[in-house]
Amino acid sequence: MKLTLMISTLTFLLALLASLSASAQKPVSTLAHTRTQFSFVVNAPFEQVVPLFGAHEERKWAEHWDPQFIYPNPARDQQGGVFKVEHGQRSSVWINTALDLTAGHVQYAYVLNDAMTTLIDIHATRQGVDKTSVTVSYERTALIPEANGHVQHMTKRDEGAGKEWGDALNAYFASKAKPPK
Repeated sequence: MKLTLMISTLTFLLALLASLSASAQKPVSTLAHTRTQFSFVVNAPFEQVVPLFGAHEERKWAEHWDPQFIYPNPARDQQGGVFKVEHGQRSSVWINTALDLTAGHVQYAYVLNDAMTTLIDIHATRQGVDKTSVTVSYERTALIPEANGHVQHMTKRDEGAGKEWGDALNAYFASKAKPPK
């Protein structure tokens, strides 16, 4: 009886190994992975600029940015914060993986509909009393072959984001500097 059980088990394991070996030899579709980086200068002090890269504070300068906070509630910027962002019929879940306002480092990771991951890494440095230099890196990875085109599309969009971000932040600070009427 033990011998029959052992033979059956060995037969099953050999069949499983043969199946795994056959599937390992099938060509796997290449999944897109891209990295884009851009820089810009904000005409405002470092201490005022860096907090605006927190998801909650970003609402002040980024048009149409409306993260729905899951944690913490009520919404506030903190490392470990979790929120959702709706993109038409798609939604993404974001995690604030780094929020070091003193060092000028903010980072997010998000997953879009089980199709793509994105890592956003932001570094700000002082460029004098009233100027802050910002460098942003985006890394995008398709999780399924059907998302390769979306990764490429988003990467093209990322390439122009430096001017967009810089203009929006500088406009925000310019509007704050105007005396009230």
